[in-house]
Amino acid sequence: MPSKSLNSRISAYKAIFSNGEFQRTYQDLVGIVQTLRTEFSKKYKSEYSTANVLHGYVDFTYFYLQNDYLKKKKLKLAIVFNHKNANFELWLLGQTKDVQVLYWKKLREVKWVNEGAMPEYSIFEVPLLLAPDFDNSTKLSESIHSQFKTLSKEIFNTLAAYE
Repeated sequence: MPSKSLNSRISAYKAIFSNGEFQRTYQDLVGIVQTLRTEFSKKYKSEYSTANVLHGYVDFTYFYLQNDYLKKKKLKLAIVFNHKNANFELWLLGQTKDVQVLYWKKLREVKWVNEGAMPEYSIFEVPLLLAPDFDNSTKLSESIHSQFKTLSKEIFNTLAAYE
């Protein structure tokens, strides 16, 4: 199905912005990711370097975490807010596309890896928090930190097993 022309999509685009709700919601969600980044930076200061928050288009808001082990392997972890699904994910990324392809092939048997097709931006993407409670920031933060701790440990054990 061919996509509509840009001109024919403009009215829907303008409607999304008309009452300011989209902008406020987007800014609030980005603010949550920025708060998480600050927390991760403080909480894991001795374990990881934490990059600034980055914005995809309107699809992803994320920040990278890297330690010496990941750096040697040219890998990064990313805490990602997926705007389309309104959930948090943990991604394993390569510093280059070649590194991502190498690890995607190497880790194909791992439960998180889609062996049929490599994700566009990562080696794999693991749900971190599927149904976040955005109105309870303390619970949200605790849940993400708890899941990150568990999943990152699993990811490091998996990477070590596939050396």
